[in-house]
Order: sequence, then C-alpha cells, then structure tokens
Amino acid sequence: MHEELQFASTEERLVYLQRLIEAEDHVSLCEALSEQEAPDVARLLESFPANLRRQIWTAVPESLVGEVLAEVAEDIREEYLADLSISDVTEIVKGLDAQEVAEVLDVVDEELKAGVYDSLDEIIRSQVEVLQAYDEDTVGRYMDPETVNVKQGVTLEAVQRFVRIHRLLDDESQEIMVTDKDKHLMGTITLIDLVKQNQDSLVDEHMYNPFTLNDTMKINEAASILRSRELYFAPVINADGVLVGQLNIADILEITQDDSDLTLKHMSGVSDEEELFSPILQSAKSRGVWLGINLATAFLAAAVIGQFEAVLEQVVALAVLMPVVASMGGIAGSQTLTVVIRGLALGQIAGNNKIWLFNKELWVGLTNGVIWALVVGIISHLWFGNVQISIVIAIAILINMTIANLAGIAIPLMLKKMKIDPALSGAVILTTVTDVAGFLSFLGLATLIILK
Repeated sequence: MHEELQFASTEERLVYLQRLIEAEDHVSLCEALSEQEAPDVARLLESFPANLRRQIWTAVPESLVGEVLAEVAEDIREEYLADLSISDVTEIVKGLDAQEVAEVLDVVDEELKAGVYDSLDEIIRSQVEVLQAYDEDTVGRYMDPETVNVKQGVTLEAVQRFVRIHRLLDDESQEIMVTDKDKHLMGTITLIDLVKQNQDSLVDEHMYNPFTLNDTMKINEAASILRSRELYFAPVINADGVLVGQLNIADILEITQDDSDLTLKHMSGVSDEEELFSPILQSAKSRGVWLGINLATAFLAAAVIGQFEAVLEQVVALAVLMPVVASMGGIAGSQTLTVVIRGLALGQIAGNNKIWLFNKELWVGLTNGVIWALVVGIISHLWFGNVQISIVIAIAILINMTIANLAGIAIPLMLKKMKIDPALSGAVILTTVTDVAGFLSFLGLATLIILK
C-alpha cells in the first residue's frame, strides 16, 4: 500500500503507519517514509505519542532527517537532538540552508552549537549567525538571508547568463533584486521582464520600487501586511537600506500557521510548549495554572452571590435562573473577544477606529440584549408565572449582555497596551467580568424589586 500513500489523506497515512508499527514491520515503515516529503513526515511524527516516535525516527531516511527536524515542533526536535554528539548534528545539518540550520540549532546548548558552527560552510555559518542575532519575533529571524541580486548598469542578457551559470533560481525565487556597490536595494526586476524584454537593455530600465520590510519589524505585523497586500515576496532591508534578505510565501505561511496555533492555545489557557501528545505531567502543569486562576475568579463570583443569601432563600426560582444570566453574558462577550483578537492579530485595530468599535459593540449588546431579554422574560413568566421575576431577569440579561460586549473589546485592548497577549488571559478576565456583572445585576435587581 505504501506506493499509494502519496495520494492518501493525512488520516489514511497515519492509520497505515500505526498498522506497520503494531506489526513491527520496519522494512515497510522505511519504504513508506522514504516516499514522503519532509513536511509530511514531520506532521506524521507529531501525530504519535513520544514512546513511538523513536521507532519512526529510525525509519526516516538519513537524507530527510535534517529537513524533518527543521519542520517538527520544538519539543520533538529537542528530544531527538538531546543525546547526539557534535559530529552527529554536523552530519544532520549538512546540505540544509541557513534557515533550516538555524531552526535545528535553536534547541541545542551553546557548546554543541559552537561545535557545529565550526564545521559549517563559511557562507552558511555567517548566514546562520545573522539569523540567530535577531530577536525571535522579528522579520530578520524568519527571512531567507540568501538573495538573488545583481548590480546596477548590467544588461538583461548578462543577468540571465549570470543566473544560469551560478544556478541561482529555485522554486521560491520571485524576483531578482538590484543593488548598488554597497548592497543598498535600488529596485527589483521580475523574472517575466528578465525574459521578455530587450536583452541588450539595462536592468535599471525595467526595475521598479518594491514594497520592503525592515529587518527589525515584528514578524506578525509583517505577515499581516503582506497578506493584506496579497504579496508573495518582499525584500528585507536594515535601517540603512542595505539588502539583508527576503521573505517568501513559504515563510509567510509558516508565520501565519504558528500565529494561529498560538492564538488558539492561548484562548484555551494552554501553554506554547504543549502539543497534542505532550507528556501527561507537562500537559497537566501547563493547564493547571489557568485552571487555578479560573478557580480564583469563580470564588470571586461566588462571593458576590453570597451577599444575596436573603433573597435566594426566599425565592428559589432565582437560583434556578442565575446560570442563564451568566451564560448569555459569557457567550456575548466571547463573540466580541474573538472578533477583536482576530482584528488585533491582523493589524486592523488602531487609532480612532477603536471608538467606532466601542460604539458598535455597545449597540450590538443593547440590540441583542433587548431581543433576548424579551425571550428569556417570556419563558420565565411561562415557567414560574411571576411577573417580578420575569422583569428582573429580563433587565439583568440586557445589562449583562451590554457589559459583556463592551468588556469583549476593552479587555483585549487594555491587555495589548500592557504588552500582554490578549488571547492568553482575555477569556479568564472576561468570564470574571460577565459572571460578576451578571450575578450582581440579577440579584441586586431582585433585592430591589422583589424584597422591597
């Protein structure tokens, strides 16, 4: 069956490998993995528990190990490299480009890294050192430092000859960059113009000013800009205008995927390091922190409820209806929170459009609040036949849903201003706000209206 794996879905590949491992058919496992691309092997590795990954690693072709290591999650990469010597790692990174080498060496200690550096080709070593000198969340760390660039004043024919002789173009090449003698970026020329224009003309006549990225720009901001402009390529320059690399579509996709994964984890209170098959204790620890924080906020809400024991003792229906108020507010706030966090990630929220968003969410909250307050009020009246209880819960729903919508936009904006990831703690804070506001409004109104 392994010949058909290239046409199979990820799930079918996974099931087939599971069968081979259960049957201890190492030969077929080697054959199956030899026909896969490095990204596919990396995804399959991430789909197995740690105790089975070693068996898969032994079946990965030696020619693919380096590329696979550059693709897999950091904890798997670190686990594989933990017991390897300098010579082992040197052999693994042989033939990799600078970006891949930098990824592999990111998780090793300084002694091993220094030993591998000494064995690298001089050009690759200098490129890796450049990449690792940048902060982790900057364009410079993600860029491809190897660029195809030519000097001003040469003919298109000379450029074509130069490119062919040195075999400079690859699948990721989008444009050829034109620089001056000091490597300042002057413009770029497309591959189409390079081929179709008069070959005796100079590159200067056909180059244009491209959109560029600064090497110290935040990578998420850069990816958002390129996506919005529908660009597949951008030269990267430093503060002096010197060409230092390029960002390609593959880099942008990787950034987008990483950012989406982190946002999803943070919104659920899961740490960056936790993967699907992380060890039990590691997963329990990473989730336990936020469960503890959530417990503290739950006790805060309980303390609010405790202030209204008198009214709860007299009207049992209030205890039955309390979760409805909190739930409606929580859902309304979560909807707003999700939309706002997405907008922040895409760089869509800035300046005075925040005021517009506050006004919008106020009216969305009021509109939905009125509609659902009427629905819940009518249901409560049919259930308990008490007009006062129906009025109390209807007003509480309106208040809590309005507060929830405003909190859904205010909380992530405040957290961002404090340089805290809104996705990481926004949901916990929002839950506290909607619970406290819901119980306070519901039980407070009940005290005023029913026990007056």
